[in-house]
Amino acid sequence: MPIANIPEIYSQDQEFSGDLLVYDFKMTNDVVKSKVNLSMNMFSFLQVGKKQVHFADTSIAVNSKQSLLLKKGNWLWTELLDTEAIYYCKLFFFSEEKLVEFLQKHTKSGSPHKDEIPYFVIENDDYITTFLNSLSVLSAASSDYTRRLLLVKFEEIMLYLLYKYEQKFEFYLYSLISKEVSPFKKVVESNVHSNLKLEEIAFLCNMSLSTFKRHFAFEYNEAPGQWLQDKRLQRAKDLLQEGVLKPSDIYLEIGYNNLSNFSIAFKNKFGISPKEIH
Repeated sequence: MPIANIPEIYSQDQEFSGDLLVYDFKMTNDVVKSKVNLSMNMFSFLQVGKKQVHFADTSIAVNSKQSLLLKKGNWLWTELLDTEAIYYCKLFFFSEEKLVEFLQKHTKSGSPHKDEIPYFVIENDDYITTFLNSLSVLSAASSDYTRRLLLVKFEEIMLYLLYKYEQKFEFYLYSLISKEVSPFKKVVESNVHSNLKLEEIAFLCNMSLSTFKRHFAFEYNEAPGQWLQDKRLQRAKDLLQEGVLKPSDIYLEIGYNNLSNFSIAFKNKFGISPKEIH
């Protein structure tokens, strides 16, 4: 699957100053775990549909009652239609330079705060709805006025969210300009019990699959495929021994596409079928 470089692929369609960009994203088909290289921090104001984002060490899913502020980086996006025949969200990108200018102007904290969560969930409300309607009007404005208005709108939504979420949002904004990078092992071990494939975990580590395998062998002295399978099968056994879940409840969660393949792998490792676990 090709990597989507965002917002570069959108900026070709309209005027883009390099600091702020608003884009209406619409689609009529589900997209599952598409690879995205997000080069700017971004608001994703979801209007219709469902969205899930896999990060290096966590994931988040939202519906049309929520929006996200996402930190720039390599992420996997899943975007799903809901009851409507279309998926629609309004994207608002902003540069780190504009973020720093805003923080210097409107906050008193002088240094980045450590916050490893790469997203902030926003509960949509009447104010945000009105704000998004006003953004839609900007497409009819001339480019000179659009740039000025976008800066005003950027400050408006930031100030409103500071008012709404107070220090929690302020600390998150400062974390966006932190240059800390997640260590390799943290990324790997945060996804041990996810259903992500090796190629997808490699992408979240900003590596090709071949580079990821070499790095993994150096760190763990073992091939990643077998290591990951053993960890996930052990997790499956632990879950089944709790007596609450059935094999059909967990095979997708630990990375298998069908129950038959999961059952075969489980029996090869433990000598009994998952149905026999009590």
